[in-house]
Amino acid sequence: MVKETGYYDLLGVKPCATIEEIKRAYRRLALRYHPDKNPSEGERFKQISQAYEVLSDPQKRSLYDRGGERAMKEGGVGGRGGFGPPMDIFDLFFGGGARMHGPRVERRGKTTVHQLPVTLEDLYSGATRKLSLQKNVICRSCSGRGGREGLDTRCPKCHGSGVEVIVHQLAPNVVHHIQAMCPQCQGHGEWMRPLDRCLACNGRKVVREKKVLSVHLDRGMADRQKITFHQEGDQVPGLEPGDIVIVLNQKEHPAFQRRGNDLIVKKEIDLVDALCGCKTVVHTLDSRRLLVTSRPGAIIKPGDVRCVPNEGMPVYRSPAQRGKLIIQFQVKFPEPGWLPTHQLRQFQAFFPRREEVMATEDTEEVELREYFPHLEHGRHFAGGEAYREDEFEDPVRHNVQCQTS
Repeated sequence: MVKETGYYDLLGVKPCATIEEIKRAYRRLALRYHPDKNPSEGERFKQISQAYEVLSDPQKRSLYDRGGERAMKEGGVGGRGGFGPPMDIFDLFFGGGARMHGPRVERRGKTTVHQLPVTLEDLYSGATRKLSLQKNVICRSCSGRGGREGLDTRCPKCHGSGVEVIVHQLAPNVVHHIQAMCPQCQGHGEWMRPLDRCLACNGRKVVREKKVLSVHLDRGMADRQKITFHQEGDQVPGLEPGDIVIVLNQKEHPAFQRRGNDLIVKKEIDLVDALCGCKTVVHTLDSRRLLVTSRPGAIIKPGDVRCVPNEGMPVYRSPAQRGKLIIQFQVKFPEPGWLPTHQLRQFQAFFPRREEVMATEDTEEVELREYFPHLEHGRHFAGGEAYREDEFEDPVRHNVQCQTS
C-alpha cells in the first residue's frame, strides 16, 4: 500500500503502474501541457514534471510510496530547489534539446547489423536476396506486460531499484554500506511469481520469431555498402523498435577486380599478338562476349594496360553510365626450341638491327644458365656455413640479372 497517490493521480496511472506506463503517461501529458503549446498551463506542466521525476526513479518512488511528499522533503528531495527544472526533465526524456517546435527524438531499441555475402555479378546486374533471421517480438498474449494485467511487478526485495543495500558493522557506530545487484530480480527491478507469468513468454515480455527480409541489390552497389530496414529490429516494450542494417560483403571474383566503377581483368596473349596486333575475347559479368582488338602493328608489352570505355561497373543510381574495363596484358612467350636454329637468322631479319658486341682481350665469355632459387636455398658455402633466410638475397626480386661480359 502507498501512503499517497497524488503523483500517480497527476500522471493518471495506478500506484502499481510499471515504469513503461509511467513514461507513456508523462510523454502524453508533457506534450499536451508544454508551455510552447499551452502557455497558460505552465504550473500544470511543472507539477507533471515533478511527479515524473519522482516516479521514474526507483529510490525516490519507494521513498514516496512509504511516506508521501513529507518523506520526500525530509529525505532531501522536493524541498527548496530539490526538483530539477521542468524543461530539463522534458529535454532529457525526449533526447536533449527537443522543444515543441523542434524535432521529437524518441527512445529507440538497439540497431542490429547482419552481413550478407554477395557476388560481383549481383552488384553488376542487380538481384534480390532473401535473408532469414530471428528477432524479439512483443508477446501478443500479454501485450508485453509479462503477466496478467494490473499485476504489480515491482520486486518486493529491492522495491524496483534493482539493487539492495548491504550494511556491514565495522565498529561501534561505524557502518559500511555496499550496493549489490538484487538477487531476486537479477537487477531488473521487476519480479513476479511463476504462477503469474505469461505462459507464452514466461514473463520475458517478448518472444523469438523468424523474420525473412527481401534485400534488393541495386546495380552498382559497392562492397561494405549498408542497406537499412527501419524499425525491423528487436522489439522492446516501451521503446521504438531499432533498425536492421545489412552490410554487403562482396566475395572475391576469380577473374575481375573492382576499383570504384572500373573493372580490372588480366588477359594473356601470345607473342605474335603482342607484336602484330591482337584479337581476344573477354567474357563480361552479364555473360556477354566482347571481341577486343588492337591496331595492326600496335605493340603490347608485358604489363601494358589498355581500357574499353563504358564496359565497367554501372554507376550506382545512374545505371546507364558505366566505368571502364581495364585490361592488364600478360605476354606468353614461346617455349625453348620453338624455332629451329637454322631459321633464327631469318627470324632476326624482321626485327630492327641490333648492336653487335665484339669480344676483346680483356673480356671473358660466360654462358647463362637457368636459376632456381628454391634449390639454391639449402646449399652450403665451401667453408661449411649454410645460407640463412634473412641473409639470402633474391637477385630477381632486386632487379639484378646475370649477363655475359
